[in-house]
Amino acid sequence: MTQQSIRPRRSFIFSPGLRPEIFPKALASGADMVCVELEDGIAPKDKEEARKKALHLFSTPQADDGVERILRINSLREAFGIADVQAVLAIDTPPPALMLPKVRTPDEVVLLDNLLSERSHDTRLHIIIETNAGLEAAFDIAHCSSRIDALFFGGVDMAAELRCENAWEPLLYARSRVVHAAASAGLDVIDVPYLDLEDPGGMVVAAQQAKSLGFSGKGSIHPKQISALNDVFTPSKEEIARARHIIKTFEAADTGLVVIDGKLIEKPVLRDMYRILAIADRIQG
Repeated sequence: MTQQSIRPRRSFIFSPGLRPEIFPKALASGADMVCVELEDGIAPKDKEEARKKALHLFSTPQADDGVERILRINSLREAFGIADVQAVLAIDTPPPALMLPKVRTPDEVVLLDNLLSERSHDTRLHIIIETNAGLEAAFDIAHCSSRIDALFFGGVDMAAELRCENAWEPLLYARSRVVHAAASAGLDVIDVPYLDLEDPGGMVVAAQQAKSLGFSGKGSIHPKQISALNDVFTPSKEEIARARHIIKTFEAADTGLVVIDGKLIEKPVLRDMYRILAIADRIQG
């Protein structure tokens, strides 16, 4: 991931494609990412109408307000997904990013990348890992396209595929595989939303667990969850100060490792330090 593409991805929220009037409210919710929904949240009979309304949202220039705008299309292994891609290719003002659900192999992503390139669309990609096949191929998927900015962990579908409880411990292995794949390619990685709106404390714990594992952010199902998610995934003053100190020490030492506060720190740590500062600068800006 380039310095330019590093941005806060602490929280995201879906906005239904059928209801374009909700889109401005979602953009003002405080979420770092707003994803217009064409997949699971739209009934088959409403897919065509939702697609037209959703793409119309991107027909005019988008405000430079720091909010990342995404369109979640249907699976490329389904007719609805193919129709979504054809519609995106047919317009001159594509969404800034597409989210691909239920990805099983790198081939799906490569195909879409090639089609977008052929059309000269600079649309970015976000990939959901939520199937057994996708989990097995996560590393290769993460590396298959330079358009990819983030992997998303789809815990609900993954739990169903694994025949396990949708809880932290049973899904720890799967989460770890997705984090590993994303980190290997320098991508952000976003955790599944916390589904119990009446348990804000539980959501904060789940977000803290996800952050500790390496996640960049977590989804929300309601705007009232966003502020707490942003708090969890925002670098603290102490983390920012430490990052600045480590970077300054390395740059002065011009070596592969330094000792700071009695601890040996090697150069690969620098990438994470620069990332913390880049995110802090974007948030403060």
